[in-house]
Amino acid sequence: MAEEEEQNMETIMGLIINGGNAKSSAFEAIAAAKEGDFDKADDKLKEADGFLVEAHNAQTKMLTAEANGDHAKVTLLMVHSQDHLMTSITFRDLAGEIVDLYKRLDK
Repeated sequence: MAEEEEQNMETIMGLIINGGNAKSSAFEAIAAAKEGDFDKADDKLKEADGFLVEAHNAQTKMLTAEANGDHAKVTLLMVHSQDHLMTSITFRDLAGEIVDLYKRLDK
C-alpha cells in the first residue's frame, strides 16, 4: 500500500472510530440522564464533543488536501466514514436535546 493510501486509510479509520466513540458517549449521556445523573450526562456529552473534534480535525485535513489539488480516490470506505461521522454529529445533537428534556422533567 502506498504511503498516501495508508495515510488516507488512517484518516478514514479515525473518522469511523471517533464518530463511533462520539455516538457511544452520547448514548451513555442519555442513559445517565434517564437515571437522573445529570453530571455524568453532561460529562458524557463533553466526551462526545471531544471525539467529534478529533474526527473533525481528520476531516479538515482531507478537505484541505482536496482544496490544494491533492484529490483522494473516493472509495466506499471513505463515503462510509463521512456518513458515519454525520450520523454521529446528528445523534450527539439529539442526545443533548434529550438530556435537556430529562433535566426539565426532573424539576
